Amino acid sequence: MIRCRYMKCNLMTFAAKRVYLNLLAKFFLLLVVLGLDSGLLFAEEMWRGLRVAPENRCAPYDRNDYRYPQSVELEIIRSMGGRIYSPYTGRYFKFRSQTDIEHMVATVEAHDSGLCARNNKVKRQFASDLDNLTLASPEVNRQQKSYLDAAEWLPHYNKCWFVHRNIQIRLEYQLTIDRKEANAIDKVIENCDSFQMVFYEGTPYSPKPTSEWDENGDGRVTCKEARKAGIAPVYVTHPAYKFMRDGDGDGVVCE
Repeated sequence: MIRCRYMKCNLMTFAAKRVYLNLLAKFFLLLVVLGLDSGLLFAEEMWRGLRVAPENRCAPYDRNDYRYPQSVELEIIRSMGGRIYSPYTGRYFKFRSQTDIEHMVATVEAHDSGLCARNNKVKRQFASDLDNLTLASPEVNRQQKSYLDAAEWLPHYNKCWFVHRNIQIRLEYQLTIDRKEANAIDKVIENCDSFQMVFYEGTPYSPKPTSEWDENGDGRVTCKEARKAGIAPVYVTHPAYKFMRDGDGDGVVCE
């Protein structure tokens, strides 16, 4: 060991220590910043191959970015053996006009789970992906599920099939999942023996009687009546649409 016998040596040693400590502090600060930004230091929480993270809208949501052709409806029906069937309720429908095309992972949910950073080609591919599409009655699609995720809404029937598809589509598009969703799906999977869609022997779907929307009984449904009944906006696929006046012919009344 070299012993400093002079004040000059002691001062130099002290100064060197200060420089060393400052450099060390800056080095650790840099590591922390890198770790927070890119996950180099801190391992990300993973769940069934998915990154667990809060939803994040990194860019504005525009439903036009998620357009899909109406022809996918026929492909959905073909995938179910030609049956017009809603797995969520176990109901069979007579006409395609009685159902909505339904995204199991909603486009809004997917947007906030990572698709907001992807290009429009990927967004439209997601919107048309048959693995994420099914049929639902307008009441379920628009008034119950809508854009909700698995922590907020689960179907009455085919829960196991629904959550399995949810995981698969997120894996395919590298979407994140938040902790509440993961916990809700885990609870479902604990009781699953199969992830196949079940075709229940349900009763045919019967639209609500017009009297439930036509308050004054004149055979027409006004926007005031539609809003009071909780069915507005009314789309061309809704049974009440044919009793309403679509002035601009865009297929939607009472926007």
